[in-house]
Amino acid sequence: MANKVVLITGASSGIGKSIGEFLVDKGYKVYGTSRNPKQKELNGVQFVALDVTKPETITSAVQEIILKEKRIDYLVNNAGMGITGPLEETPDQEIRRVFDTNYFGVINVIKAVLPIMREQKDGFIINITSIAGYMGLPYRGIYSATKGALELTTEAFRMELREFNIKMTNIAPGDFATNIAAGRFHAPVVKDSPYEENYGNTLKLMDEHVDKGEDPIKMAKKVFEVMQQKKPKIHYKVGEALQKFSIALKHILPDKMYEKMLMKHYKL
Repeated sequence: MANKVVLITGASSGIGKSIGEFLVDKGYKVYGTSRNPKQKELNGVQFVALDVTKPETITSAVQEIILKEKRIDYLVNNAGMGITGPLEETPDQEIRRVFDTNYFGVINVIKAVLPIMREQKDGFIINITSIAGYMGLPYRGIYSATKGALELTTEAFRMELREFNIKMTNIAPGDFATNIAAGRFHAPVVKDSPYEENYGNTLKLMDEHVDKGEDPIKMAKKVFEVMQQKKPKIHYKVGEALQKFSIALKHILPDKMYEKMLMKHYKL
């Protein structure tokens, strides 16, 4: 694996950090990105500056890696942000910001690596989405929308890229013990808002789920496993059995019954 080059966005903490360090141990040459790297190298991961909301930094980072390595074999799109709040009360600018990060930013990174992968006649792109992208969750509707959009876009990309021998897949994590809850945008719980009680309670429940989430190393192992597949599936899910089962239930249950199940889970 010494000659295989991996680019991971959002690699300074959480799932991205775990993936990067795990792949270094497996012998890959790993480049990780963050908006403002504090060091050029950490635990074997080489860092480059990249902000997915700024296309010029994407171009610069990809060109820097190609100049050094002459190739990029794998791209792991991990950079993202969370957002919570009643849809009615979430500011438009925050909705646009999370779409810029979780969707448009990812698309722009993909566009930046496709020319070198097409030249190589080989490449593998893994998009880290979310189990939340399979359903519209209360007070997380925007986050669900960004991840759901990426899931569907990947389906289209796969068919367009097949003739170039470029593979693409999604890996959707459930709740993992990371700092996403601390870093996401929380629409404030507004006193006397019609959503005050339900949103406040749901927010506490969501934070508890993340705090009790699984070790990110589980995602790192899954990414490595998927990277070995010659014919990867379109969608992979990683998380607790109940979280993965909830996706299956959505395809089985009538819509209103599934909706009632979600509302009961969130105590609405």
